[in-house]
Amino acid sequence: MEEKIPSFFRFEDLRIYGKAIDYNRWLLSTLKDADTQSGKTLCQSFANSAMDIALNIAEGSSRNKTQFDHYLKIAKTAIRECIIYTAVAHGLGLLSDEDSERSRELLMEQTRMIGALIISLQRGSRRSREDDDASLSSGDFEHEQADDSSFDSSFDELGN
Repeated sequence: MEEKIPSFFRFEDLRIYGKAIDYNRWLLSTLKDADTQSGKTLCQSFANSAMDIALNIAEGSSRNKTQFDHYLKIAKTAIRECIIYTAVAHGLGLLSDEDSERSRELLMEQTRMIGALIISLQRGSRRSREDDDASLSSGDFEHEQADDSSFDSSFDELGN
């Protein structure tokens, strides 16, 4: 069994990042035949929102837990934008019934995955605060930089 070597860019190890990239590839190949100016404009905006999902995951992963949580919520906003673009593109005939349903399924899956990651980060933050409170109550007043071990384990849990 071959062991996977972690990426230098840790966000690349997140399954949700891979799903966001896969969605972008699927979307670009599905919408490549838009031939009117309005269709091309819609497709460009749609593709930008889809790219924002992956971009916010990548950007947030380089930040602290609170900021990562914030960027993940922005990624969920981009997913909701993609749901709207899916409906409009379907209504204009740029997406077939099957492609529209596929887009919605992929976006729902990403929403669930991001939600799970947010919960994992928040759970880790609560544990860190509880550990800090426990150390303060035991008389240990030395202030250290926040321990990111729970973040690392959350990140590793959700990676490939």
